[in-house]
Amino acid sequence: MAHILDNPAWNALVSGNKHLSKGNEQIKYFSEDVSPFVGLLEAGPYEFDFLYHAIPTERKLAIISFKEMKIPNQWTVLDHIKALQMVHKHPAPPATATAQIIPLQEKHVPQMIALTQMTHPGPFFKRTIDFGNYEGIFNNNKLIAMAGQRLHADPYTEISAVCTHPDYTGKGYAASIIISQIHKIKAASSIPYLHVKDDNDKAIHLYKTLGFEAREQMDIYMIQKK
Repeated sequence: MAHILDNPAWNALVSGNKHLSKGNEQIKYFSEDVSPFVGLLEAGPYEFDFLYHAIPTERKLAIISFKEMKIPNQWTVLDHIKALQMVHKHPAPPATATAQIIPLQEKHVPQMIALTQMTHPGPFFKRTIDFGNYEGIFNNNKLIAMAGQRLHADPYTEISAVCTHPDYTGKGYAASIIISQIHKIKAASSIPYLHVKDDNDKAIHLYKTLGFEAREQMDIYMIQKK
């Protein structure tokens, strides 16, 4: 039997992120200003053809799969990312107090976009905050670190947008926010997981020290129709 996290976008769009879902019974996707992720029940010609006619030409999409996919010729593959999917299977580590962590709100979105554009943790748009539960650390009213939650494939909740301003790395800010997220997710009776580029050894080491274990190698395709 397939694991829920083999197809996390689809399973999120039909469960924990259902309120943000568009599409039909075979294809689900988020609004363009929320997330590029698309969920496919099956990755066949029908699904890609429906998607082709449902999405504007200029829109870039992301498809995540536990195995390599053959993308039909009417699509341009802009990027093919190898990622490691990691799941937290241990008790939550004790909270750290490196800095005050505060909930992020709509008024913080411009700073959130600026920080993600600088650090490239993954796509972040003006309504990505709608996924909920984003937190940050500030220095003199400047957002210097953040993380939040994205794909809620019940009973799993993805930690996402983990990033720290380059001038403030090495201070434990990312670990503090991740631990805060782990506590929130477990308090909601969910299981934390995340995705990280498989060559990001520094991040993978951090996640392992916080109790995450590698579950599966994933393929993420950034595509755009021709």
